[in-house]
Amino acid sequence: MRILLLSHSFNSLTQRLHVELRERGHEVSVELDIHADVTRESVALHRPDLVIAPFLKRAIPDDVWRSVRCLVVHPGPPGDRGPAALDWAVLEGAREWGVTVLQADGEFDAGPVWAFRAFPMRNAAKSSIYRNEVTACAVEAVLDAIDAIESGHATPQPMHAADPRIRVRGPCRQADRAIDWQRDMTATVLRKIHSADGMPGLVDSLFFEDVRLFDAHEAHGISGVPGTVVAQCDGALGRATVDGAVWIGHVKRLGPKSLKLPATKVFAAEAARLPHRPGCGYAPVQHREQGEVGVLQFSFYNGAMSSSDCEVLLDAYRTALGRPTKVLLLTGGHDYWSNGIHLAEIEAADSAADESWRNINAIDDLTRAIIETTDRLVVSVIRGNAGAGGVFLSLAADEVWASDRIVLNPHYKDMGNLYGSEYWTYLLPRRAGAANATRMTQCRLPMGVEEARRLGIVDRVLSGAELAEADLVKRAAAMVADEGFAARLADKQRRRASDEAAKPLQAYRDEELRRMRLNFFGFDPSYHVARYNFIHKVPKSRTPLTIATHRARRTPDQSSRMAVRS
Repeated sequence: MRILLLSHSFNSLTQRLHVELRERGHEVSVELDIHADVTRESVALHRPDLVIAPFLKRAIPDDVWRSVRCLVVHPGPPGDRGPAALDWAVLEGAREWGVTVLQADGEFDAGPVWAFRAFPMRNAAKSSIYRNEVTACAVEAVLDAIDAIESGHATPQPMHAADPRIRVRGPCRQADRAIDWQRDMTATVLRKIHSADGMPGLVDSLFFEDVRLFDAHEAHGISGVPGTVVAQCDGALGRATVDGAVWIGHVKRLGPKSLKLPATKVFAAEAARLPHRPGCGYAPVQHREQGEVGVLQFSFYNGAMSSSDCEVLLDAYRTALGRPTKVLLLTGGHDYWSNGIHLAEIEAADSAADESWRNINAIDDLTRAIIETTDRLVVSVIRGNAGAGGVFLSLAADEVWASDRIVLNPHYKDMGNLYGSEYWTYLLPRRAGAANATRMTQCRLPMGVEEARRLGIVDRVLSGAELAEADLVKRAAAMVADEGFAARLADKQRRRASDEAAKPLQAYRDEELRRMRLNFFGFDPSYHVARYNFIHKVPKSRTPLTIATHRARRTPDQSSRMAVRS
């Protein structure tokens, strides 16, 4: 089918649908919902058989949904209506939730239902549930709806006005989730913060200043006067509740130019006076061992790795290398493996160029340490999405195991033509070949795990229980027990020595960083502009041609007319 994805942004769900639909042979193009006239024009240009709206903040124009079938993905069960479905589900502690695919008509979330998938709710942040359960169920439901449409027999089920399942909810306001620190239990505080995680954040106060709270976790073994900040650890602040405490990992000051940053960096002076309480429920980096298998787990908020994050992880990696293990698993978080350098901390620095340089060198140091590990096998386990330098960091390992639900973005150019480092000019061609390496980094499209496996940048695709740590360790232990393990390790050592003799790693790094220096310190401000727009969520004025293929196909005459009209 010819399908148009109409979305407010090219977010994780839209990317996953883009990947899955293209993998199944559909002709897919994307239009960002910038203006009703732009939507109308995209339909005229692409002439879709079907419009799918994974993430919208306003209604599809009447003349569009009347002219072509439009399916809307709603993160709630049939009958649920409103713009904050998932917020309310998290806030109210729903035990089960779901995703509905319905046909657009003249009323929000009220059209006939084509498909529905349910899932049990986790005690987790809204953003995490959206990236995992909602996205997985949305993909399944959309594919169900497309199968039904292509069969030509199935019809959507209307929601009658008297249907008892209908529940209309308005926006989830700050007042609906305000924390009462003198009365709310830890579980209640977590639900309230979780319900606003990602966007918009829960408004509260810290040290007598109003801020938005994100990245909350239960603190173990910590208590104090309810509402007071009693500890700090790894960037988080511990705040007491009536029955314990919670960690607040990230905060954002109020105001249009404020940034979401680690709580202890926003309140550095206050945090310096607090006791450090490690091992109490907030640990972005953890190392464990089971026999001859080591597990180095790291989970950085939104997958962003600051200079200090990279340094902490490198120290932990070196410590892990000091242990007598034979396979080391690098397991990123369930939401993200890594998205590379930390653009928000760079934006907040006194000199964004200097901090960019420090950050890229810190992640390069980490990548090089992994590449140069020759006394054991290293496996990258990608359980969440990865982008930019995070993808190439994973390729430094001997094997890459990846969840069948992830999306990879192995490119940098969308960030103001950033060249990128992390030794990608060494790592990517040796896995995918020079031609594919060029294509991947230039085309700037999201990639599914099956395509990544075909190209050689993923070695093993895992699903469901296979991603549990016990199963991962068992699989790694089998590598050690294999009779060819010693020969494989010896071959790794020979290849690393041969590669180094042919062209030293430092040469790759120097070449990459020469290009990066121009991005950071040169006359072209594209990287700095793109970073600012990304961090401050400046709306796009047009859909990139890399995903809007219907616009890339326009004739020069059509392009000229569009430019005049714009």
